[in-house]
Amino acid sequence: MYKLKEITDKVYYVGVNDRTKERFENLWPLPHGVSYNSYLIMDEKTVLIDTVDICYSDIFLKKVADALGGRKLDYLVVDHMEPDHAGSIRLLKEEHPDLKIVGNKIAFGMLDGYHGIKDGLHEVKDGDTLSIGSRELKFFMAPMVHWPEVMFTYDMKEKTLFSADAFGTYGTLDGGIIDSEINLQRFWGEMIRYYSNIIGKYGMPVQKVLGKLAGVEIKTICSTHGPVWREHVQQAVGLYDRLSRYEGEEGVTIIYGTMYGHTEQMADAIAFGLAENGIKNIAMHNVSNVHASYILRDVFKYKGLVVGSPTYSNQLFPPIDALLHQMELREIKNRYVGYFGSFSWAGAAVKRLAAFQEKIGWEQVGSPVEQKQGMKESIYEACIALGAEMAGKLKNN
Repeated sequence: MYKLKEITDKVYYVGVNDRTKERFENLWPLPHGVSYNSYLIMDEKTVLIDTVDICYSDIFLKKVADALGGRKLDYLVVDHMEPDHAGSIRLLKEEHPDLKIVGNKIAFGMLDGYHGIKDGLHEVKDGDTLSIGSRELKFFMAPMVHWPEVMFTYDMKEKTLFSADAFGTYGTLDGGIIDSEINLQRFWGEMIRYYSNIIGKYGMPVQKVLGKLAGVEIKTICSTHGPVWREHVQQAVGLYDRLSRYEGEEGVTIIYGTMYGHTEQMADAIAFGLAENGIKNIAMHNVSNVHASYILRDVFKYKGLVVGSPTYSNQLFPPIDALLHQMELREIKNRYVGYFGSFSWAGAAVKRLAAFQEKIGWEQVGSPVEQKQGMKESIYEACIALGAEMAGKLKNN
């Protein structure tokens, strides 16, 4: 029934699309859905790389059966045990009881915990290989990218890397599977948003696994989400390299909360000062109507950050406070930060932002600006000056 896409010689795509789920991990918006990717290798032995969310197991199992064409399934390689990829393992095992499951020791502990499966296991360690006929599969442990059991599988014959969640993006695959078949415009931004939300904390583990792969020839990357990378392998790897080193582009993310518009006026003046001094990449975000995942994407993308908040019950505006906690959680490094705030009768926001700056350890740029009640000319000029100082810092850098 299903016409299956051949990714490389005898490697077939058997993944599915999810256009129903509104939020990934019940946290991150999915305006374009998400794909759960799985791949079947047909050699002397048949090998399935990962499964899919159990919600789509019926479609997935039918695709696997169609691809097998009556052959038995010899191996399942488990690169990642997160339920959106491992959810169908028990059902797959019921259909193929003699199946051998390939994975590492930590993955097998999770396999028991999630599915009660303890038998038919083939454990592999870093650098181990598995011969399946005309090709060998090599395994690279990739702990904390972004779970502790994660590993990559490398098809040595086809130079194809099955990379678990690494190099993945949000967004369904609407017809095309391989990057050369797709208009990639929306996927690059979603790749940064995926990285910043899901993997962002783990820059050092990402760097370690990129180091392991430095001498490996990779012609194709098969992630568990989003397009298969072939024409853009180097761009995808380069993006991960930059993001995991926290290397921001020239640009500024301005984040502000506002109740009656006064803090927003300050943000506009800062943006004017940035633009007047040559900064073209300016991302403005009102935290009350922009989801945190998009703001975090831009914080990862740009080198400069300016944060503004009104005082609220002697604290920061609550959505600003929550967002700063998200930044701390991801341990983002190497950013320039400026800050500003407003109040009506007792100011606390600027003091709280100063404590955030000290805690996170980013380099402060410019003098903080604090406004009491409405905008005055001196405050307006001070905001423009803050934008100009941030622009100068970025340009000199």
